Amino acid sequence: MIADFQPFRRIGSLMFRFAALVLPLLPVLPAKGQEQVEFNRDIRPILTRHCTACHGGVKEAGGISFIYREKALAAGESGAHPIVPGKPEESEMLRRIRSSDPDEVMPQPKHGPPLPAEEIAMIEKWISQGAAWQEHWAFVPPREVAVQAVSDEKWPSEPLDRFVLQRLDREKLPPSPEASPAEWLRRVSFDLTGLPPSPEDLAAYETAVEGNPAAARGAVVDRLLASPRFGERWAAVWLDLARYSDTYGFERDPHRDIWPYRDWVIRAFNADMPYDRFTIEQLAGDLLPDAT
Repeated sequence: MIADFQPFRRIGSLMFRFAALVLPLLPVLPAKGQEQVEFNRDIRPILTRHCTACHGGVKEAGGISFIYREKALAAGESGAHPIVPGKPEESEMLRRIRSSDPDEVMPQPKHGPPLPAEEIAMIEKWISQGAAWQEHWAFVPPREVAVQAVSDEKWPSEPLDRFVLQRLDREKLPPSPEASPAEWLRRVSFDLTGLPPSPEDLAAYETAVEGNPAAARGAVVDRLLASPRFGERWAAVWLDLARYSDTYGFERDPHRDIWPYRDWVIRAFNADMPYDRFTIEQLAGDLLPDAT
């Protein structure tokens, strides 16, 4: 059991900061000028959307799986190889996704629409470049990344800021100006509690920040993390991922007595429950002592 996970309060706030700073800078697909196709960024999402439901995991229709490279390159039951690195013209996968024959085209019409032309072109480009495979990020051990020099060494206040500034430098974009006290308070309030600050909170912060800005910001963050609204705000993120719903969506499932789970998640966030404990209680709570 891992005992040293960071508390959920810190995870929630850092997760949002990272997403807010970095995600707007990332392209969905590589620009036309980019030559190298990356499997995890460009190809794996396409396979996940269109292929692995029938060709991966437990189900390997036609003896084909796109979960692991060795299986994706191996011949299927028909004897054809789905992917032949460097040879798109010999890759059965490419032939199938381009086919207009309803009996041969993949995905089958009953399973979904044909792949968009840009996704087919991306797969062809990837195969032409050698079909380089990358492990799923969950199985790649973390490693230290060398931080390069940036144009303004005074701008980064955290290591993460250096990566943001590197990308801004590459795109020849200036950093956004520093937020005003009112802007900062509004952002951090929405980030941590999902609610705007009150006029009284704003007035108090604007007074405090004139004396000691760092202490004033720290006090605001501590207050918001201690608020019950913090757990409600960030529990909603987890509950969305867990597909939680208070209402029923099927006529044979009318009883929705699962609101105690919702309240438990909120309490877990507000109590700084360690992540290992949080997951264990959800996966095997009935096997723990004093199970409820």
